[in-house]
Amino acid sequence: MRHVLSALVINQPGVLAQISGMLASRAFNIDSLAVGETENPQLSRMTFVVSGDDHVLDQVRKQLEKIVTVVRVLDYSKQEFVERDLMLIKVKTERGQRSEIKELVEIFRGRIVDVSSGHVMIEISGQERKVEAFIDAMRPFGILEMVRTGRIALLRGSSMSADMPVGETRST
Repeated sequence: MRHVLSALVINQPGVLAQISGMLASRAFNIDSLAVGETENPQLSRMTFVVSGDDHVLDQVRKQLEKIVTVVRVLDYSKQEFVERDLMLIKVKTERGQRSEIKELVEIFRGRIVDVSSGHVMIEISGQERKVEAFIDAMRPFGILEMVRTGRIALLRGSSMSADMPVGETRST
């Protein structure tokens, strides 16, 4: 089972290396990772996707909570949340294909962000399955390059995940 975890961390150099090193040293695989500053410039949010049963998730969460720079760890997996992936993909174009590619981009609610004589670059965001379906739709044209962000997520409704001041007690 895939679990989505969100960790609020103190925004300082080395935190990402410390956390990813700890997870790697304990043989936890990170399927996806995205990090960015929050509305509070003192905090960053790290969104992880890890695979495993509830025991694996519990171990990951406990190990994260031991790190001094981690303020709070939340498990989104059993709550309602909104998630998105972002992708840029460069697709080869030949005569007559641009209109077909443009139509598919519109169907998937993407945007063409760059055009050259031999390719188009497309931006698409959405749930992982939407991004994967778009990749499958582009394969016949020839994918030249592709880059994806890690998954980002926020709980639905009101949440206090980032409202906690730095140094306050952690909870899940």
